[in-house]
Amino acid sequence: MKPVKIIIADDHQLVLDGLKALIKDVPEFELIAEANNGQEVLDMLKNITVDVVLIDIDMPVLNGIETTRKLTETYPKVKMLALTMHNEKAMINTMLEAGASGYILKNADREELVGAIKKVAAGQQYFSSDVTLALLSKQSNKPSSAAIAIEPLIPLTQRETEILKLIAEGLSNTQIGEKLYISPRTVDTHRTNLMRKLNVSNIAGLIRYAINNGLVD
Repeated sequence: MKPVKIIIADDHQLVLDGLKALIKDVPEFELIAEANNGQEVLDMLKNITVDVVLIDIDMPVLNGIETTRKLTETYPKVKMLALTMHNEKAMINTMLEAGASGYILKNADREELVGAIKKVAAGQQYFSSDVTLALLSKQSNKPSSAAIAIEPLIPLTQRETEILKLIAEGLSNTQIGEKLYISPRTVDTHRTNLMRKLNVSNIAGLIRYAINNGLVD
């Protein structure tokens, strides 16, 4: 199996050093380059190929949000994983709308970060538990003007409603499958159908629909 090729982008050297040490310690990972700002990442990708960019939001020259937006447009196969201290709902939504495949906080432990990188590299999404709670919080900041507008009262089957509620509660496909006595693959099929039916492109969109329609407390 080919290693996951990674760029890390952060303007704090201590953070870079810690991430470099972690990545080099994982056999399945290969550190390709490091950057101090988003523009450096864009310049690097003109000459190298990577799978995942592990990116901070607050950076000089070009911040993580704008970098993610540009990379999503120019290099759609490159997965963006936000690693940041920001836990505000508006910030999370903005980063996801820019094209990030995952969002994890800098207080995450090694195991969670390694798992997040692997999931994002495999084409899945990953949100740390604190991020999921922030997205579910009704007292968090109002969604940005770019938030996905979802038409209410779209008819869902009883099973789709059950699965949507559990997704919004932060359960994985495996956990949902165990709870409903169905296979993870079946859960994934329902999730794909829900995204298509509700006209959303990611888990954040499903969570927003569940919140807006009172499917979660």
